[in-house]
Amino acid sequence: MTKSKIIFIAVLMAVSFSGCSKKAYAQGSVSEAPVQIIEKSPEEIAWENNCLRFDKVFASMSFRFREEVQIVDKKAFFADLEKVLLDEKTYTQDDLPLFYLIDKKHNVGKDYEPKVVKLTDKTNYNFSRNDLSLRPDVEESLSVMGRAAKNDGITLLVSSTYRSYAYQDRLFQHWVDVDGLEEAERESARPGTSQHQLGVAVDFGSIDDSFAETKMGRWMYQNAADYGWSLSFPKNYEDITGYRWESWHFRYIGVPACRLQKKYFCDVQQYMLEFIDAWKNSQGE
Repeated sequence: MTKSKIIFIAVLMAVSFSGCSKKAYAQGSVSEAPVQIIEKSPEEIAWENNCLRFDKVFASMSFRFREEVQIVDKKAFFADLEKVLLDEKTYTQDDLPLFYLIDKKHNVGKDYEPKVVKLTDKTNYNFSRNDLSLRPDVEESLSVMGRAAKNDGITLLVSSTYRSYAYQDRLFQHWVDVDGLEEAERESARPGTSQHQLGVAVDFGSIDDSFAETKMGRWMYQNAADYGWSLSFPKNYEDITGYRWESWHFRYIGVPACRLQKKYFCDVQQYMLEFIDAWKNSQGE
């Protein structure tokens, strides 16, 4: 056999073996590690979504909120928050939500009027005027708290309740005339921004700082939360609420919400309502 033929046969065999090797790899004869797809449970997906949602909402809060509010056990928090939001739905559904955020940045229009009932029965509490009214569910809760206070020898005096947009407009202007605009902004809400227009807030007693030291005031501070009533404008939080301390002004939010406020939000109503508002908006509710 000539030398040239030997070289040709060697090259042909090399090409043949090379082709077989590539074909064998392409057919998967060389072993590969299988890809394992792990499916998440609905609970795991919900947990991750809630955590992402929480981080987004928390980051949107004020600097002081982020400094003071420390929520370590998110699992417990999510469970407690869900209970509170479900409780809110048990109240009047043909009106604004019970936790509706109204403050210097969030308002209602001049045409908004809640569905209210007039205060008429002085069995469980007294009231200073005959033109006072509240949302029905709020008045019912006030009666329950009033009975409890009477059992402790205290008679609650209701001094101010629902105020219309027009009434609040006149009241705000009155305080501007008396104290000037800057001071009035600390003590009185502009029309459309008052909790009173929602029909869920009550001013008790003397409507001044002395209320805190009265028997009625001390009873309220110790017991109001047990009946769903929360102090709206606490001491040292004017930068958060927009208003100076008002020892007499309470808003009804329900017992579960009062517990949530105390457990997670430094017992500051504004912190909780701002968080709930942002939480709802983060899901387009």
